[in-house]
Amino acid sequence: MKHLTKFVATLGIATMAAASYADTNLTAETASPGGATHLSLAHMTEIAGTRTERTMIKQLLITSLLLAQVNSAQAAEQSENRLRAREAGLVVGVFEPGVYNAITDVDGVLVGHETVIEGDDIRTGVTAIIPAPGNLYTHPIPAWVTVGNGYGKMIGETQIREFGELETPILLTCTLCVWSAANALKEWVYTQPGMGEHTVNPVVGETNDGRVNNMWADPVQRQQVFSALAKASSGVVAEGSVGAGTGTQAFGWKGGIGTSSRVLPESLGGYTVGVLVQTNYGGYMTINGAPVGRELGTYPYRDQLAPTDDGDLDDGSIMLVVATDAPLSSRSLDRLGFRALMGLGRTGSYASNGSGDYVISFSTHPAVRKPRVSESPVAIEELVNASMSPLFAAASEATEEAIYNAIFKATTVSSARGELRAVPYDELIRILEKHQALNWDVTVPR
Repeated sequence: MKHLTKFVATLGIATMAAASYADTNLTAETASPGGATHLSLAHMTEIAGTRTERTMIKQLLITSLLLAQVNSAQAAEQSENRLRAREAGLVVGVFEPGVYNAITDVDGVLVGHETVIEGDDIRTGVTAIIPAPGNLYTHPIPAWVTVGNGYGKMIGETQIREFGELETPILLTCTLCVWSAANALKEWVYTQPGMGEHTVNPVVGETNDGRVNNMWADPVQRQQVFSALAKASSGVVAEGSVGAGTGTQAFGWKGGIGTSSRVLPESLGGYTVGVLVQTNYGGYMTINGAPVGRELGTYPYRDQLAPTDDGDLDDGSIMLVVATDAPLSSRSLDRLGFRALMGLGRTGSYASNGSGDYVISFSTHPAVRKPRVSESPVAIEELVNASMSPLFAAASEATEEAIYNAIFKATTVSSARGELRAVPYDELIRILEKHQALNWDVTVPR
């Protein structure tokens, strides 16, 4: 009854909003050789001619807007009802997470989402990560891009790998949205205090959400990018079918955005490592060693091993963002990125031929942040190689749990193009209990 009441309330509010909105602002998209054409309601009714045709068009557009709003509201409610991995008893590794168990546990890191659900075929979004306060162009931070498998359209990679620095926020979005998103990020950077007429290196990663999203319509534009950046904040990070994870998958099931963190004990430096992922990859879903994909009957090459109607579940991609407050050089951040890929491997990925697996790693420590221009040498204080091992372990653990959070929090998303179903939560817990993969903090004490 509680859910029905919420649904009715949402329906009523959305109906009133849609009716008011449609009279003046509502638009529809039609495909054309040059891209999407936006037609206003006034224009469409002028073309329609008769009163009956005008009424029908208006009702159709109102219904389209209404369904998109209700779909978004239901997804948000479903996500609230699904526990994060650790809340369900899934304890990964030995180090403790931070306060939020998120990338935002690294001081100064902000995350914002803009989810785009429009009509019957747009299910996508953009996620913004602002890595540090201040002007990133005049005072960039150490960074690196580690490539597990390079089948992707990431923007900004080569300059990071040349200079070892990050000078803009990071955006994650859909594959064919990267160029519009990068252009919008460039515009946003020029609005920041202290910017002159410089060239900038916008950093945008992507995965392919084409199963449920018409990414050919290029639905992520300046408005969505600016909104995600404006919403960027510290604290709790929304996960699952949100932002850049709205239309993405994991192992053939619904995936999305996930995040986690680890805090090292003071005896090991007391540093924090945070990870955020945008999952869209395949493989043999494995959770804390439990063969979940095999139990659910969804894994690659099953049709070669036993006849089935299942599709090929091995291709896809994943974007991983690793943040730390440890004072690391770009070289050390590359090494840290490879350990994030090890955490990815623990979940069942083998980086298939068509997978774009990229890790963007950065350090926020003030001791390694240099001015862009200096007439004299700049002193840098960084950790030596022998101090890296605890950070490697933390990055692997946080990556693994971030992926599990994306799967646990994901909600079913459907469109005219298809459907991505969330892993049945009760069945997932049953499998994990069967393989004794839960509550290791109690059953396997340190």
